[in-house]
Amino acid sequence: MASATPHPNLLPAGERESSFERRQFWLLAIFAILILGIGIGLRDPWPSDEPRYTLAAKQMVESGDWLFPHRGVELYADKPPMLMWLEATSFELVRNWRVAFMLPSFLGALGTLWFIYDLGARLWNRKVGRYAAMAALMCIQFVFQAKRAQIDPLVVFFITAANWGLLRHLLCGPNWRLYWFGCFCAGLGVITKGVGFLALLMLLPYAWAAVRRWNGLAAIDNATWWRWSLGLVAALAAIALWLVPMLLAARSHAGDPVYGAYVGNILLKQTAHRYANAWHHLHGPLFYLPLMVYNWLPLSLTYPGTLPRWWRSLKTKDARILLPLGWIVLVLLFFSASGGKRDVYILPIVPMLALITAPYLEEMLAKRWLRALGALFLLLIGGCMLGVGIYALSAHPAFATRLAYDRGFEGPADSLWWMCIVIGAAQWLALAIFRLRRAHYAIAGGMLALWIVWGAWAYPLLNDSSSSVGLMNRVAAHLGAQDEIGLVDWKEQNMLMLDRHAMDFGFTAPSSQQFTRGVQWQAAAPARRWLFVQETAMGDCVNRSKAINVGHANRRDWWLFKADAVIAGCVPGSVADEEVP
Repeated sequence: MASATPHPNLLPAGERESSFERRQFWLLAIFAILILGIGIGLRDPWPSDEPRYTLAAKQMVESGDWLFPHRGVELYADKPPMLMWLEATSFELVRNWRVAFMLPSFLGALGTLWFIYDLGARLWNRKVGRYAAMAALMCIQFVFQAKRAQIDPLVVFFITAANWGLLRHLLCGPNWRLYWFGCFCAGLGVITKGVGFLALLMLLPYAWAAVRRWNGLAAIDNATWWRWSLGLVAALAAIALWLVPMLLAARSHAGDPVYGAYVGNILLKQTAHRYANAWHHLHGPLFYLPLMVYNWLPLSLTYPGTLPRWWRSLKTKDARILLPLGWIVLVLLFFSASGGKRDVYILPIVPMLALITAPYLEEMLAKRWLRALGALFLLLIGGCMLGVGIYALSAHPAFATRLAYDRGFEGPADSLWWMCIVIGAAQWLALAIFRLRRAHYAIAGGMLALWIVWGAWAYPLLNDSSSSVGLMNRVAAHLGAQDEIGLVDWKEQNMLMLDRHAMDFGFTAPSSQQFTRGVQWQAAAPARRWLFVQETAMGDCVNRSKAINVGHANRRDWWLFKADAVIAGCVPGSVADEEVP
């Protein structure tokens, strides 16, 4: 990445370097915007989580109640409302849900990249800053999650913002305002997903380094204890932005047990109880170790080179490595101690991992072993994509038909496999162009091709089936302008994709109870009221010959019927609801 030999008539060296650095920064920014932004506006929310949050945001906009998220008629207490607030705010600005629901993740990912770029530039130099941002962009899980409208990209942003403020104070400071800013962002992370406080664990390796007088720490007067304590005040102030109004509003509904249950659920069951006594996603203590390899490819290819270099830096007491690395270990231990584990839980580690990998990347890229690993990665991922695509097109195996059926895909089946072939061919073409000597450029090109195809081709191709928009359009085609519809044993995408208001009878209520209530509602106006029901919730209580099978979507079969199809007095057995994307 060195500049060419300067011409004597060019600008002075300092200005010439500044111009070069600015150009490199904007090239990186354009690259990041393209990777992260391609596909925005080309699809609707996809299960399992996206329709849930977007539906809650949509109901906020329609009802004006932004304090208590709803899922149909029920309060939604599984997560704090931060993401839903931001989606609703985005809609108020752009007035288009296809764009609005993805904006928080997109902007959050860009913000995360800027924070680690700035830390790399300040702790080392601008080149290291660029390497840090590129290292994160070359992490498959980071980009995949950034292109989804889930809570995780947002909590990664707030935790990274908190880390930025703390590290600017602890390593580049003292700067108390940035320290308080970091603590405030940690509080915002708490009201995003509850785990934002993990950013404050950065103070533990700092305290250890300060006692042992490590190199690179800022000269902070630790006698001013009250300034440190204001960090806790800043974090609590951020949490109070949501917590205080929510508790006051819940208290005003003291006569309604639903609001008391909401408070208990979101403050206790979904936080401490979920951590200490997890009831799903149960895995062993070593669950995350293999995920840190294959989920974080191709960034994880650098581990053989970074591990010994980190060790040498720690032996020289380099606090720039100790603080982020110590924080990574503490976060990993925190999530490993709980029985409930999901791969996205440790995603906040990636920005700090990229930051402490970046100082050594230029040196490692000069080594043949890393370039060879990069080339092998492209050969394997490209070969797998080509192999699957060619085999599916030529042999028409059963798994291809089954996949299309399970996902409710009704488009040209060959398109799926041509998409795989294009991705694989792009990986191999990038390697053929840049060869082993510049394998890192081939990886960047291959990843760019992957995400462009995913966003510009897969999104529109899979959207009708994945989002249920195709299914709900078929439902709407059977309804008259004055008809009403009720949902039984429904999923969030069903209500979200309807072209009209829908009546629901609870979401978490037993499906038999929903069915009974739905039939009662329908009987009050049988000429114009329809029920939309998942097949497993109907049991033997619906005459299929008088009902309409509207199709298979999201691994479920769905039916639409009027009151004449209902068998009087019949109550279907309770069906256990199961989250299936």
